[in-house]
Amino acid sequence: MAYLDRVLDPPSYGFTQGPKFYAPSSGEIAREFFTRLNILQSKKNWLPFFSWMVVLCLAPFFFLSFYRYFTWPLFAAGFFYSMVVLGTHGTVYLHRYSTHHAFTLRNRFWLFILRNLVIKVVPEEVYVVSHHVHHYLSEKPGDPYNVHGGWLYCFLADVNHQAIARDMSREDYARTAALVRHTGMGVNGYEKYQSWGSLACPMRTFLQFALNWAFWFGAFYLIGGMPLAVTIFGWTGVWAVGIRTFNFDGHGGGRDKRKEGVDFNQKDLSINQLWPGLVTGEWHNNHHLYPNGIRAGFLPYQWDYAWLFIRFYQWIGAVDSTRDYKEQFLANYYAPYLRQKQSAPTAESPARP
Repeated sequence: MAYLDRVLDPPSYGFTQGPKFYAPSSGEIAREFFTRLNILQSKKNWLPFFSWMVVLCLAPFFFLSFYRYFTWPLFAAGFFYSMVVLGTHGTVYLHRYSTHHAFTLRNRFWLFILRNLVIKVVPEEVYVVSHHVHHYLSEKPGDPYNVHGGWLYCFLADVNHQAIARDMSREDYARTAALVRHTGMGVNGYEKYQSWGSLACPMRTFLQFALNWAFWFGAFYLIGGMPLAVTIFGWTGVWAVGIRTFNFDGHGGGRDKRKEGVDFNQKDLSINQLWPGLVTGEWHNNHHLYPNGIRAGFLPYQWDYAWLFIRFYQWIGAVDSTRDYKEQFLANYYAPYLRQKQSAPTAESPARP
């Protein structure tokens, strides 16, 4: 069994039934979800519990933003922050930097700035390790958010399928810690991992989130008072929920929605969607084609805010090195497609009477 086959903690219903992928029922998924949130049963459930406590703590801000502070300008500000700012930062920091090492940073100062550039929502451990497995086993048994499991399977995957294995050997744990160490998060030693079941230290994670939230609430309060601070935090909750729905939609809901001349990766059902692409630079089919590149927008209409931010960060001296595959994409996929399209025989026009 390869390392990435065993790095995640399988749910009680398993990733497979025999040699085939097992799609659990909604009831099985729900029971697994609440079992894994139960910190009274095991303190090793602290990280999924913490992840959903973040969402619950943001919910009151969302309701207050509508019932007490709603104005159309604030609505627009919150919507923009949620969709564009948080979405782009997630693509830059969690996706392209933390998971795929598409670029390197010059020093830890620039890492600290990048890591805390927005309101913090997702602990790195939850995202990074499981995302490596997702690319390794995309749409196959063991993929933590396998689209063939259905919408709920993907939506609750951060609790049910993305936790790291709790019985790793010292060697496997060292390899897993290496996947996240460059993100700046504090990593438990092996003995503390055995106690807490996680790479992340609970107290350090809580403190980092608390300081980040305190800073950003204060900053938005100084800019626009309580209405702006409450609205921005409320719409952060929208992103926190929405990001959990992305992979199901980004893989066509389990159906083949790939389009000729748009989606060139044929190894899985990932598709290039206009909305995620235009607001965050997440052209998902392109990303699966070249996962460790600094951009996924290769064609003229595929706007990529994340790539623009990385280039800006490079311009001010924060980025040390990058990997960009646009030229390879154009040469290996788009140019051959255009040549094939131009050389394809056309139907003869019907003869005139």
